[in-house]
Amino acid sequence: MDLKLLFITLLGIICCSSAQQEGNECIKANALSCGECIQVGAKCGWCTDTEFLKQGEPTSARCDELESLRKRGCAAAKIENPHGSQRILKNKAVTNRKKGAEKLQPEDITQIQPQKLSLNLRSGEPQNIKLKFKRAEDYPIDLYYLMDLSYSMKDDLENVKNLGTSLMKEMSKITSDFRIGFGSFVEKTVMPYISTTPAKLLNPCTGDQNCTSPFSYKNVLKLTSNGEQFNSLVGKQQISGNLDSPEGGFDAIMQVAVCGEHIGWRNVTRLMVFSTDAGFHFAGDGKLGGIVLPNDGKCHLENNMYTMSHYYDYPSIAHLVQKLSENNIQTIFAVTEEFQPVYKELKNLIPKSAVGTLSANSSNVINLIVDAYNSLSSEVILENSKLPEAVTITYQSRCKNGVVNEGENGRKCSNISIGDEFFNINITAQGCPKQVKPESIKIKPLGFTEEVEILLNFICECECHKHGIKNSDMCHNGNGTFECGACRVCICDANYTGSACDCSLDASTCLASNKQICNGRGICECGTCRCTDPKFQGPTCEICPTCPGVCTEHKSCRVCICDANYTGSACDCSLDASTCLASNKQICNGRGICECGTCRCTDPKFQGPTCEICPTCPGVCTEHKECVQCRAFGTGEKKDTCERDCSYFNLIKVKDRDKLPQPVQAFPLMHCKERDANDCWFYYTYAVNNTEKEVHVVEALECPAGPDIIPIVAGVVTGIVLIGLALLLIWKLLMIIHDRREFAKFEKEKMNAKWDTGENPIYKSAVTTVINPKYEGK
Repeated sequence: MDLKLLFITLLGIICCSSAQQEGNECIKANALSCGECIQVGAKCGWCTDTEFLKQGEPTSARCDELESLRKRGCAAAKIENPHGSQRILKNKAVTNRKKGAEKLQPEDITQIQPQKLSLNLRSGEPQNIKLKFKRAEDYPIDLYYLMDLSYSMKDDLENVKNLGTSLMKEMSKITSDFRIGFGSFVEKTVMPYISTTPAKLLNPCTGDQNCTSPFSYKNVLKLTSNGEQFNSLVGKQQISGNLDSPEGGFDAIMQVAVCGEHIGWRNVTRLMVFSTDAGFHFAGDGKLGGIVLPNDGKCHLENNMYTMSHYYDYPSIAHLVQKLSENNIQTIFAVTEEFQPVYKELKNLIPKSAVGTLSANSSNVINLIVDAYNSLSSEVILENSKLPEAVTITYQSRCKNGVVNEGENGRKCSNISIGDEFFNINITAQGCPKQVKPESIKIKPLGFTEEVEILLNFICECECHKHGIKNSDMCHNGNGTFECGACRVCICDANYTGSACDCSLDASTCLASNKQICNGRGICECGTCRCTDPKFQGPTCEICPTCPGVCTEHKSCRVCICDANYTGSACDCSLDASTCLASNKQICNGRGICECGTCRCTDPKFQGPTCEICPTCPGVCTEHKECVQCRAFGTGEKKDTCERDCSYFNLIKVKDRDKLPQPVQAFPLMHCKERDANDCWFYYTYAVNNTEKEVHVVEALECPAGPDIIPIVAGVVTGIVLIGLALLLIWKLLMIIHDRREFAKFEKEKMNAKWDTGENPIYKSAVTTVINPKYEGK
């Protein structure tokens, strides 16, 4: 059992290591530049050391987790790992104001701190902001009373006529700066809603009732601090009427929200009391009156009357939510008991709203308003504007009553009093937006005009990006910029592309005499025509030696009729492919195309006259090992035939491994590490520079000081694994034998069982037989 446990532990370690490697998001991103790397996540860094990459490692290997880069030998000073930061631009302290103190203008009162910040965001690295909110005592309040004046609200109007002075007196206990306004609504002024006949438009009520003409919305009184004026104007209002029960209150709410100048809203606490005893029409109901245009959410008041009710449909609930939030209006629905469930559902959709039960004649309206205000002001909820692409935000609230909330509840503090509430906000960028430019978001408490502006700047490039070398020799013909230590990834100048910026995008060299690219017979690749029509050839695919009607006069049409085995505009291209045969009798070793008797290697790894030389292919090191060993150290299997078999390359000895050439040259180069018969290591490079083969070898061997422990450890681990597998197989075999014995025993007992038989005493047959007494057997 100990061996089995050891085996399982070893498997767990191997699987864990594999999972860690597979889970390294930095490597999996395959980043080809420092900027791409740092956008993967906060754990990723980029090594700018030009000597960092080992032979065969791709450029993307420069991007790795910070600890991994250090373990791989990249010095801390060579690792690009920028961090985000933040700066407070406006930080006015919250106002400590007591009731009865010197009166301040609303714009001089501060309830949230700080007011403006600037963040530099690194992908995957959250920036934490601490916001302080303090509800100011004796804060000014604007209250607009919006009342349903349909006939069923007749008795309610009588009680509201004296609301102004009474509410002023009650609200003076909360604030010394209170203003009140009044508006009314009935229904859209189109036939199906208000009357069956035009005659009813003047007096929509029945019998001898004296009612005013119907209207959609009327702004009766702009916000004022004069309670007597409120009583006087409201006292002159008359009831109206309509046909259906739902009213057009949503039209009125929209106009109250967006017509700030007409209503007289200040930048203070804004309350709207919506008083009705009926339901509401919403978007789509306008079709009943032939209205199909959606509500435009704009102000349409003329002489304090809504003039476009016959033209625009009712607003949707979502549209109302947007406009109420934009204008910081908190809504109190004062509705009768019958419609409480409907408006409570509506309250759940409208943030910072409350529902109160209105008595049958609105006699309790003052208490309802005060209670609703206390409920709304005892809760602060933060909201933010639309977030830019790839940006997320989370909230945590630390409220004065000791409650800590996270997630969606982290946006709010409930049951607050006059005092400090704190919010921790984390803003995180997940990568960079497609268009990298500064963005801004705003955070504000719902129902308040104050807000926090946050400017966002994205860290999408490394510091080393600023120090790129333009027209670097590292890039083909100086056509690009070498930056951040990446020797094979160049940022190309205009009109150039390719991994080494060696491909021109200028197509002017491909224009034929008819102004077509490659005469319409080919493709322009890197400034050179590749003719796709086999009949055509030449620099711009204009020459067709075999086309019908070709002129035979060289001087007049510049076309030669070539002899057999020759082609080209000057018949200088041989069709004889014998010079392209490789040692395996394939044309260009199957790695290229024979053009005019010369191989053009299409596989970038292969080169040489017949595309057989591959300096960077696996096996190159093994192929040249014996020759390098005999020429450099006089050992190996070829030491006796070294001069005859191994003189095909130039040998250059260097002092140590750091002096070996690095793969940043224009010709392919392979780093090799081989071991001789004495377990000594020797290092060398093999390269083909044009037709010259060069070998650089470290002059000293690296021999172990003692026995190599690696084969011993490998043997031990292999033995443990094999023993563990054997134990598992034995355990499985024993379990199979045991299960078969138990099953055989069960079958035997079942066969030997003798079951008693009997009849259920309570069983009654479902069939009843009745004999006809008149039946005589005939």
